[in-house]
Amino acid sequence: MAMEIIPSTSTLSPYQEVRRFIKNESNASLIAGGVAGAVSRTVVSPFERAKILLQVQGPGSNHAYNGMFATIFKMYKDEGWRGLFRGNLLNCVRIVPYSAVQFAVFEKCKELLLARRNAAGTQLNAYERLLAGSMGGVISVAVTYPLDLVRARITIQTASLKKLDKGKLTKPPTVFGTISHVYTHEGGFTALYKGIVPTTLGVAPYVAINFALYEKLREYMENSPDDYSNPVWKLSAGAFSSFVGGVLIYPLDVLRKRYQVASMAQGELGFQYKSVPHALVSMFKNEGFFGAYRGLTANLYKIVPSMAVSWLVYDTIKDTIHKW
Repeated sequence: MAMEIIPSTSTLSPYQEVRRFIKNESNASLIAGGVAGAVSRTVVSPFERAKILLQVQGPGSNHAYNGMFATIFKMYKDEGWRGLFRGNLLNCVRIVPYSAVQFAVFEKCKELLLARRNAAGTQLNAYERLLAGSMGGVISVAVTYPLDLVRARITIQTASLKKLDKGKLTKPPTVFGTISHVYTHEGGFTALYKGIVPTTLGVAPYVAINFALYEKLREYMENSPDDYSNPVWKLSAGAFSSFVGGVLIYPLDVLRKRYQVASMAQGELGFQYKSVPHALVSMFKNEGFFGAYRGLTANLYKIVPSMAVSWLVYDTIKDTIHKW
């Protein structure tokens, strides 16, 4: 019996090898997700830092930051234009794998859920999309959490809570210096994952709501007789889905940031939590409803345009790769 000779992939040119690698569905999702994350976070970097500064002001702090635009102006006044983008390089280093893993896991989970139903070509229901989004959120947090913790620490340490008499910042902390300090003085390797539980509890439902709602809106636009080909519609869908998810889970986002910085300056920041339930009860009891939503406006200024840009860049790159 004659054997079929399969051409060796080694005969492919370097260009063809790269093209085949990129067009692989999982790789395409990783690439598109990583680029989308970096672009979107750079656009909203000042809002990201302002949000963290507003969030970590506990009931015992002096509330040096009030209001999103006032906080951005104070950052610029105290630290110059570099203060607006302080930590953005680290944020991009974190967000590229974070966003890449998030999108790739989401797409892979959708593929597996469809295969499980043996119904390729059909659409997932809302619960399946929420599950896929949750898995994307959980795994992306697990992969990149230490960088998220370090970014929050650097944001606080370079802000006006740590200034000299003449208004000049002390020497800005480095990424490796911060990691070393946390590892050496706060409990070793596990200290790098301090706050991962409230972070996961906040990120997983946010990603689930955001991704599921956006996909539903995109499905409607693609199947509608009206023309939704203008990129503005995708921007609008991404903005709306992130707005809904951001408002619903915001107290958990406040909580995760406070967990990450609680051991830095307990006397100044004014909070110390024993557990996630204790922290939530304490926030609402001691600071009221608005205390649990402190920094929400700054957060929405950050996540709404960020996810709008992220979804647009992601879909555009994926479409470009598929047509290549």
